[in-house]
Amino acid sequence: MTNIPTLAIIGAGPAGLMAAERVSAAANAAGWRVDLYDRMPSVARKFLMAGRGGLNLTHSEPFDRFVTRYGKRAQVLRPALEAFSARDLRAWADGLAADTFVGTSGRVFPKAMKASPLLRAWLRRLEAQGVRLHTRHDWRGWEGDALVFAHGDDTVRVTPDATLLALGGASWPKLGADGGWVDLLKARGVEVAPFQPANVGFHVGWSALFADKFAGEALKNIAVKFGGREVKGELMLTRAGLEGGAIYALSAALRDAIHKDGHADLVIDLRPDLTADQAINKLKRASPKDSQSNRLRKALNLSPAAIALIHEKPGPDLKSVTVRLTAAQGLDRAISSAGGIRFESLTPDFELKALPGVYAVGEMLDWEAPTGGYLLQACFSTAVAASRAITGK
Repeated sequence: MTNIPTLAIIGAGPAGLMAAERVSAAANAAGWRVDLYDRMPSVARKFLMAGRGGLNLTHSEPFDRFVTRYGKRAQVLRPALEAFSARDLRAWADGLAADTFVGTSGRVFPKAMKASPLLRAWLRRLEAQGVRLHTRHDWRGWEGDALVFAHGDDTVRVTPDATLLALGGASWPKLGADGGWVDLLKARGVEVAPFQPANVGFHVGWSALFADKFAGEALKNIAVKFGGREVKGELMLTRAGLEGGAIYALSAALRDAIHKDGHADLVIDLRPDLTADQAINKLKRASPKDSQSNRLRKALNLSPAAIALIHEKPGPDLKSVTVRLTAAQGLDRAISSAGGIRFESLTPDFELKALPGVYAVGEMLDWEAPTGGYLLQACFSTAVAASRAITGK
């Protein structure tokens, strides 16, 4: 009887689940048996948490623009993103009855606007394809050729024909991905870049009065400017500083500037639909009897929080403020992480050069991207690329 080759996948987040699906779907042709291990008691916890905000699966913008969202890693990720594109991801999700749609911003969501229905259908498919799920298995590294797991009071050793690591980065560690695998791989000669927070808020030195009164207030329909880039969206004022989609899009540049200079000066345009001259003319037409705050409210339709921000952090013109950011928030507050396995340690098929037969995919690799569907897309795409290399399909 021919021995059936086995694949051990460690990490049951979106990348690990996608690899399990792809390799097990090829079982009839390639003969692979798939075992999926995770140290948590349930799978895809970060995926479910992301789904609370609507589960932004991917983005519908043209591919040549889409790929630029990965910055300095755009070209190394491009083949995987082409092989399993946003269109492919939508077709896959639709096949699980997610019925995706494109929102007004171009982002792609399931109609249910949450992750749990899609995940349940996905797990049913994996079970039907023979994937064996092993929860509460905490990977501890290797003993010779064997993978070693702690499972309660027991030690479990398995020796698969191939291994795929999908252990995540280091953001939201309470959900399972804490970067604890770093030393295990470094000891085996794999180069790992230090983790840094990505898609994260920043600290600002607010006055106590401002922080007490306006923490939790949103700044809507604004634009943020830094390093020659402008991003429109929303911000949230917090007691510590600023959070929100607009600042997340610039977080890599802001973080790097703070590392270099000790701070980063962010300009917030509170009325990006108006030029500075238009704003001045509107204010001139306001009643001189009104206070400055009332003139800003009536003429420029600014919220109390926006008006207070103008007084707190005056900017280059009447409708803008300049906010000095002093530090990024930590990994425990970050949506994603930068850093991880350096691409120099990988083959084009995401196999570790130092460990033949071991593949690594998803957020544990050294790339970053803004929110908007780009994070999940790259996790799925790298998993599909590695799966094709493993099965030859």
